[in-house]
Amino acid sequence: MDTSSLTGESHASKVTINSKVLSGSINVQGMLEIRVTEKYENSTVNRILELVENATDKKAKAETFVNKAAKVYTPIIILLATLVAIFQPLMSNISYFGKEGSIYRALIFLVISCPCAIAISVPLSYFSGIGKASKMGVLIKGSDYLDSLKDIKTIVFDKTGTLTKGEFEIKEIEVYHKDYSENQVLEWIVLGEKFSNHPIAKSVINSSQITVDTTKVEEYEEIAGKGLRYKLNGKQILVGNRDLVQTEKEMNGTTIFLKIENELIGAIKLGDRIKEGTKDALQELKALSITTKMFTGDNKQVAQEIAQEIGITEVKAEMLPTDKYHEFEILLKERNENEKIAFVGDGINDSPVLAISDIGISMGGVGSQSAIEASDVVIMTDNIHKIVDGIRLSQKTGRIIKQNLIFAIGIKILVLVLSTLGISNMWQAIFADVGVTLLTIMNTLRIL
Repeated sequence: MDTSSLTGESHASKVTINSKVLSGSINVQGMLEIRVTEKYENSTVNRILELVENATDKKAKAETFVNKAAKVYTPIIILLATLVAIFQPLMSNISYFGKEGSIYRALIFLVISCPCAIAISVPLSYFSGIGKASKMGVLIKGSDYLDSLKDIKTIVFDKTGTLTKGEFEIKEIEVYHKDYSENQVLEWIVLGEKFSNHPIAKSVINSSQITVDTTKVEEYEEIAGKGLRYKLNGKQILVGNRDLVQTEKEMNGTTIFLKIENELIGAIKLGDRIKEGTKDALQELKALSITTKMFTGDNKQVAQEIAQEIGITEVKAEMLPTDKYHEFEILLKERNENEKIAFVGDGINDSPVLAISDIGISMGGVGSQSAIEASDVVIMTDNIHKIVDGIRLSQKTGRIIKQNLIFAIGIKILVLVLSTLGISNMWQAIFADVGVTLLTIMNTLRIL
């Protein structure tokens, strides 16, 4: 059974009589007769979807500076303009009316204070950022998430389908007999695997990249759950696991042994294939002072090997979807208020954590529909380096928004002070409104 979308286990698990089978598993070999033992509401998949719904309810939306400021800005401006109009003649020798009057100055004050530059340039910055991200193959589901990307301090990765392809490749070849070479061991194994439709057989053939002549293969037989046997030049060959060849030898991970007649000749070790660019992307995340961790349902030994190879030090393995969910909840409680924690995953089992995380990032190519729906950011190319690109784009967008705010507010305050003193007139007020708006829009377009 292939349970990778539920547990993250990279290799298929063997089931036999009375084994427990999770809903959502994929049968990759043979026929099964399965007895239903739970109602739908208690099924594995439904429990995962319930966690997703609960997580979405708990998730708080980020509130930007502009959203907070907008609630108090307009009342304050109207109050200040009213105070200028009413009290300036009482405190100085100017009149209420005329071009030098307090009412005219209050009107200038209102024109300058019109928040067009802020109201247009800030949303435009977010729209530009989201548009630029989509061109890069990163779909961001709202300005809140684009804004939050720059505040990420910790990223937790799923393993299978996220950091690795979930496809086996040949990691190591061992030879136990002096009359055979590594190439010969590999060739005899591939000869048998050529006739099999098993996913591991296909991985061996694709990974070996050697051409073999299968015309002389005789009496081929596949042995469910163990491997296969065939004859070549009158010799009996066994290709499969330890049970098939009856050996006590151990190799880490998934191992295929070769036995010719009654002699154990060699073995190949298979491992999950790491995605191209993963190591470089993780190094760049570390350069951005972002902590990386791995949560996976795969076995501990395989998880540790992959983590060591790509440079992740904090690993939690053999986790069920509920384990990931509760462990991530602990991380959220322990973080600092201004720090964001992201989770990157692709399977159904990742959906609850994607939903509850500050920023859920899913793989759009290999990801399940539930994972894509539960996430806030979708990487369409399945390349995790796009996360680095997204963070840098968020930082650039944030810088441009700050520039626009400082420039717009600075010019407005300057002209406001001058208008209150009677130095600036309506023309300067119009520049402080429309002119500054145009300048901030031009600055915003640099995002694209």
